[in-house]
Amino acid sequence: MALPARAARELGPPLQPEQGAPARTTCPRRHSRVEPELAVSRPGSVAASVRAGPPRGVSHGFNSRPLLDEPPKASSSLAGAVRAPLFALLPRGRRRRMHDLRRRWDLGSLCRALLTRGLAALGHSLKHVFSAIFSKIFGPLASVGNMDEKSNKLLLALVMLFLFAVIVLQYVCPGTECQLLRLQAFSSPVPDPYHSEDESSSRFVPRYNFSRGDLLRKVHFDIKGDDLIVFLHIQKTGGTTFGRHLVRNIQLEQPCECRVGQKKCTCHRPGKRETWLFSRFSTGWSCGLHADWTELTSCVPAVVDGKRDARLRPSSKDRRGSPSTNPGANSPSSTKTRNTSKSGKNFHYITILRDPVSRYLSEWRHVQRGATWKASLHVCDGRPPTSEELPSCYTGDDWSGCPLKEFMDCPYNLANNRQVRMLSDLTLVGCYNLSVMPEKQRNKVLLESAKSNLKHMAFFGLTEFQRKTQYLFEKTFNMNFISPFTQYNTTRASSVEINEEIQKRIEGLNFLDMELYSYAKDLFLQRYQFMRQKEHQEARRKRQEHRKFLKGRFLQTHFQSQSQSQGQSQNPSQNPSPNANQNLTQNLTQSLSQNSSQKENRANQKQSPGQEQSDSNSSNGTNDYIGSVEKWR
Repeated sequence: MALPARAARELGPPLQPEQGAPARTTCPRRHSRVEPELAVSRPGSVAASVRAGPPRGVSHGFNSRPLLDEPPKASSSLAGAVRAPLFALLPRGRRRRMHDLRRRWDLGSLCRALLTRGLAALGHSLKHVFSAIFSKIFGPLASVGNMDEKSNKLLLALVMLFLFAVIVLQYVCPGTECQLLRLQAFSSPVPDPYHSEDESSSRFVPRYNFSRGDLLRKVHFDIKGDDLIVFLHIQKTGGTTFGRHLVRNIQLEQPCECRVGQKKCTCHRPGKRETWLFSRFSTGWSCGLHADWTELTSCVPAVVDGKRDARLRPSSKDRRGSPSTNPGANSPSSTKTRNTSKSGKNFHYITILRDPVSRYLSEWRHVQRGATWKASLHVCDGRPPTSEELPSCYTGDDWSGCPLKEFMDCPYNLANNRQVRMLSDLTLVGCYNLSVMPEKQRNKVLLESAKSNLKHMAFFGLTEFQRKTQYLFEKTFNMNFISPFTQYNTTRASSVEINEEIQKRIEGLNFLDMELYSYAKDLFLQRYQFMRQKEHQEARRKRQEHRKFLKGRFLQTHFQSQSQSQGQSQNPSQNPSPNANQNLTQNLTQSLSQNSSQKENRANQKQSPGQEQSDSNSSNGTNDYIGSVEKWR
C-alpha cells in the first residue's frame, strides 16, 4: 500500500532490526511477547510508546498505570507501526476483556487437567489398595497367578457400585434410625404388632384378680337381628378417631354409607332399614352431647323403641318428640333395663379410656380454643341439674384463653374426675346434689360403680394401646377392621410442658380417674393376654386335629388297598367282591364305637394327658385316627 509523501516524510526511514536482536518468529503468541521488547528499544517509534500487555495469566498490578495512558509519539518509520502488535492498537476496554478471557481459559484448562490427573491417580491407588486387600483375604485362591487386568477392572467396578449404593442409601434414608430398622428387619423375624405398644416393659405383672368370666369377652353380635352397639364417648379420649373406625373401617356385608361433607353415616342392617350402631357418627347426639352412662342407659331404649313405634305408626303426629329434646319423659324405671329394651333388643355398651393427666391437659387445650360443651344435658333421674347444683366456671360465652392455673382452680370444673363421673350411675349418689351424702362416701360409691360398669361392658379400649384395642374389639364382636389402627404418641397434650408440681396437682384433682385407669389398664392387659393364649391354644388344637386327620386318611387308604389285594388274591379271575367295602365300613364303625367307649372310660377315670399319650396299644391308636376321620366327615 503506497503512502502519501508527506506521511512518509514524517514517519522517517523504516526501522531496521538491530544487530543481535532475535529474529521475528512465526508463532503468534511468541511474536506477541517479543515484539514489544523490540519496539521499546527503538526510541521515537510508535511502538515505543505502547506498553506491552502482561504475560498470559498475569493481571495488572494495583498501582500500574493503565494502557496507553500517554498519547503515542510519532515514529519516523511506518514499518515500525506495521510491525507493532495488533493487540496494542485495540481499545482499552476490549484489551482488558481479552486479557480476562485468556486468563480464565488458561485457569479452566489447568483445573481440568489437574482434576483429570488427580482422578486417574486416585483410581490407580484404589486399584492397588483393593488388589492388596483382595490378595490378603483370598491369597490361597489367587496363588495361581496375579490378577489380570479384567479382574482388576471388575473388582473396581464392584467397589464403586457398593460405594454408590451406600451414598444413595444415605441420601434416601439419612440418620441411623432407618438403617437400624433395616438391620433389625434382616436379623429378626416379623415383629409382633402388639408388643410393647406404649414403649413400656413387655412383661406385665397383674395387680387384680379377675375371674375367667371377667376376662373372657365373647359377644355373639347378631348384626342381622336386634343387637345394638352403643358407644359412650368421653371427651378427649380419642373417641372421635375410634368412632370413625366404626363407620368407615369395618368389613361388613352392607358397609355404612358415608357421604362427602356429612359427619353422620347410615349404618343399616343387611336387608333392613334399622341401625346396628348408636354413636355420634351414625345416629348423632340423640341423647345429648357426650351423654354419660346415666343418660344413655335411660335414653337409648326409649329412642330405639320410639323410632320403632314411629315406623309402625308413621301417621301419628303426637309422637314426633325426640327423647333427646325431652329426656325427662323417660321414666326412671327404664334405667334398670341395662342391656335390653321393650322390643327385645340387646344393647352392648363400649367406650374408650385415656391416661387422666394427658386427658386433662388435652381438655384444657380444647377449652382454651373455645370449646364449651354447653349442649350437654346432664340429665339424671329425669331432670337436668340446677345452676346451684352445677355452677359455671366462667361468665362469658366461653372460657377461651384461660391459663392452666385458672382451669385447675375452679372447684366446679367437670374435667376433674370426668371418666369416673361419666361411667358411674349418678342416681346412686343423688345425681349432682352434693348434700345427699358426705364427699368421701360419695367418691367411694362413684368409683365402685364406675369399676363395675366398666367390667361388665361388652368392650372398652385404651387410647395408649391402639393395636391391642383393635385386637380385642375384633375378638369380642367377631368383626374385622380393614386397616390397622395407628398409634399417635405425639398429641396436643404431649406438647404441653409441665413441671412435677403441676403434674402432682393434676393427679390430685383426678385421683378417682387415676384409680379407675389403673384398674382398667390391668383388666385390659389381662384380657389381652388371655385372648392371645386362647388363640394360640386353639391354633395348636387345630394343627393337632389336622395331623390326626391326615394320618387317619392315610390309614384308611392303606386298609382299602389291603382289602382290595386280599379280594383279588381270593378271586383272581373275577372282580373284587362288592362286600369288601361294606366289610370295611363295618370295621370302621366298630372301631369308632370302641373309640367312643374308650374315650368315655378315660373321661370317667380322669386320666391325665400324659397317661393318655403313654398308651402304646396300636389298635387304640388306629381307632383314634379312624374316629377323627369320621368326625371330620
